[in-house]
Amino acid sequence: MDKPVIVTVDDDPGVSRAVARDLRRRYGQQYRIVRAEAADQGMEAVKEMRLRGDDVAAILADYRMPQMNGVQFLEAAMDMYPYARRVLLTAYADTDAAIQAINVVDLDHYLLKPWDPPEEKFYPVIDGQLDAWHRTERIEVAELRVVGDRWSAPSYKVREFLARSHVPYQWLLAEDPEGAELVAAVGADCRLPLVVTADGVSMQSPDQASLASAVGLSTTPATDFYDLIVIGGGPAGLGAAVYGASEGLNTVLIEAHASGGQAGQSSRIENYLGFPDGVSGQQLTDRARRQALKFGAELLSAQKVSHLEPRGQARVVGFKGGGEIAAHAVILATGVTYRRLEAPGLDDFVGRGVFYGAALTEAPSCKDSEVYIVGAANSAGQAAVYLAGFASKVHLLVRGDGLEKSMSHYLIEQINALPNIEVHFQTQITSAAGDGHLESLTLSTKGEEWVAETQWLFAFIGAEPFTSWLGETIERDDKGFVLTGPDLVQGGKRPRNWTLRREPYFLETNVPGVLAAGDVRAESIKRVASAVGEGAMAVALVHRYLEKQ
Repeated sequence: MDKPVIVTVDDDPGVSRAVARDLRRRYGQQYRIVRAEAADQGMEAVKEMRLRGDDVAAILADYRMPQMNGVQFLEAAMDMYPYARRVLLTAYADTDAAIQAINVVDLDHYLLKPWDPPEEKFYPVIDGQLDAWHRTERIEVAELRVVGDRWSAPSYKVREFLARSHVPYQWLLAEDPEGAELVAAVGADCRLPLVVTADGVSMQSPDQASLASAVGLSTTPATDFYDLIVIGGGPAGLGAAVYGASEGLNTVLIEAHASGGQAGQSSRIENYLGFPDGVSGQQLTDRARRQALKFGAELLSAQKVSHLEPRGQARVVGFKGGGEIAAHAVILATGVTYRRLEAPGLDDFVGRGVFYGAALTEAPSCKDSEVYIVGAANSAGQAAVYLAGFASKVHLLVRGDGLEKSMSHYLIEQINALPNIEVHFQTQITSAAGDGHLESLTLSTKGEEWVAETQWLFAFIGAEPFTSWLGETIERDDKGFVLTGPDLVQGGKRPRNWTLRREPYFLETNVPGVLAAGDVRAESIKRVASAVGEGAMAVALVHRYLEKQ
């Protein structure tokens, strides 16, 4: 079998030779190194490799090339090798180019020149990119196809689940020739959305569990007892799974939908440590998910939990569809959901023009349209900046009279710098109307009503914890957030049903061995970094709990 290829393109002959030399020294036995000293020469080489059927693992392109810059080169190469890892070679003065590449071609990494010594600054980066390439499912010919209606809530849910699960698919409208042909093949009574797998199996209006199984995601636990059960696949849950599995705990993570939580829907997180030019929520989530799998964690998708109860030293978790698993310890990381807007008419259009969360799958469809966003926190700001790249105008609706109290300064600056974002303060939605999908909103600004014609509304208001399933087992505050550690013993009181002499650990609930991390915990800091930190801290406290047992 032919070796996979690493392509390097740089118009500086000295740098080009140095890159190729370092690559051959480390990777020459496993990969074929192809070097080009001009963008057109590199593009011809990539085209020839595509025609021959060669597999390209990584492409390293210099930013400053006369015929086309590195961003343009990587963008063109994506069409032929969408799964190749993309690395931009830049100088210190070209950080803006790296940011552009992140936004345009979903850049995997950028390297600052020079990178001596390569053992410290070059090889670790390339090792990581090649490892990620090997772990990627490269499906190119036979692709999952989804047929549905443009304004169908079930169709939107299927597409959103696949996108957040990093499953490539082709979206077809039922009236398109190819879509109509697939529907006709199933029969006149075909229920949309129709999902056709790579091997030709069709599913009509599938539920998430069936869809997850069909695309190869794990939905059934491998055993009935674990060291640690993590409930929730957001940053806190993924952090707990990574640290739990890496430290030797037999760990399973349960996620009701797709991993990532609210952070996974973010178009760009720019204040997360270690990513100076930002990272998309999907990128961060995918890396965390692969990291957890690397250490041996088991990830269950599309599994909804129904109850949690202590049984002796075991902590038992039940599933909504039936069945139970148990563990020595449990970490609750179920996060929060966006609150529903209460204006008349909005509930009729959920998934049909009204979306709670970023709904990144809908962004390309917003091209040249006017989009409305409700919210004043970072999630709303990130969505406004992202959608401004597609929509002709973005209207940000804010109930208060400013953004400073709830949104990071860097986002406020970005919003102010974009000419097609308009912020409406002291504004609320009073009603919505449409025929089959959203067509207009009635808004009130400082008591004066006005009508906005739009097909797009994205809501990012408030946060409600997903904890109702816990019943009376776990103590919560009046808003439903889980109480832990010091909050359980205020005023000298004892936690309900607490049987141990010691007080609860900082993240521990009123049930020993059950901890909470991230947004679901009362008084937590609603940031990705703090959620990941709490997930790691919870694992350390699980070890302490197990040692005391």
